[in-house]
Amino acid sequence: MKNDLLSQILLKVESLPSMPKAGARVLALLKAPDTSVAEIEKVLRHDPGLTTNVLKLANSAYFGMPSKVGSVKQAFILLGAKRLSQLVLTTCTCALMDKAVEGYESPPGELWRHSIAVATIAEALVKYKKITESMDVYTPALLHDIGKLVLGRYVKEEFETIRNIVVTGVTQDIAENMVLGIDHAELGSQILSQWSFPQDVINAVRFHHNADAIHNSSNQIDIVYLANLLFHSSTNSRTHKGQPVGLTPALINRLNIKPEQFEKITEKVEPWINKISKELQRLS
Repeated sequence: MKNDLLSQILLKVESLPSMPKAGARVLALLKAPDTSVAEIEKVLRHDPGLTTNVLKLANSAYFGMPSKVGSVKQAFILLGAKRLSQLVLTTCTCALMDKAVEGYESPPGELWRHSIAVATIAEALVKYKKITESMDVYTPALLHDIGKLVLGRYVKEEFETIRNIVVTGVTQDIAENMVLGIDHAELGSQILSQWSFPQDVINAVRFHHNADAIHNSSNQIDIVYLANLLFHSSTNSRTHKGQPVGLTPALINRLNIKPEQFEKITEKVEPWINKISKELQRLS
């Protein structure tokens, strides 16, 4: 029975809408070192809606610049290829993630706002830890819960069974796996694999609830895991020591973060979340 259900779930992955063609093309162009602004403008010309939303996001108080960004060319010059790529990706995912997610009791817009907040926290953690390693934490942090878009329907159908397991102390992702044969993290990694994302991004999504489960975990995986953990810790509850529930000795050792540092980090998280949430509510 579980195998039949799993097969049904995996078939739904194939029917999930992919990234808009213009957005996917721009993201590919922005990765190439010799891409010109003219090439990007040429692609975006065929999707004026995407262009408008990218510029709208670029001009927001959170993502924006001191001066108003009036064109893709100006955004490219002022923000750079990396940030423009993030704005395009954020805009593209909005259409998918700005909806209610059944099964997870997530109202319209909540998943998207949560995803951007975690992506923002992930980037802030890289700066906080002064990590010089070149890696993309924004993309996997933004997409870490994308598996919920497919799995939500099945979680809703088995809601009581899953909830009864969770109340015993089992985490949501493990409960999903026990009942459905897969969890939203693994399903999300399969979606990104189908969309031809890099393997390091896929791995960071796959292990965003259990960074210790992969052999030779990376800073990228650990940062995405910690960003998600800090988000939930700041919006729910922390232990009496101020240390997020779910933090493991192995992760502390890998990131070389002292337990007393978490109080400072979590103090910063709530303002980040409040700031970006207000901005995204204004944009939506």
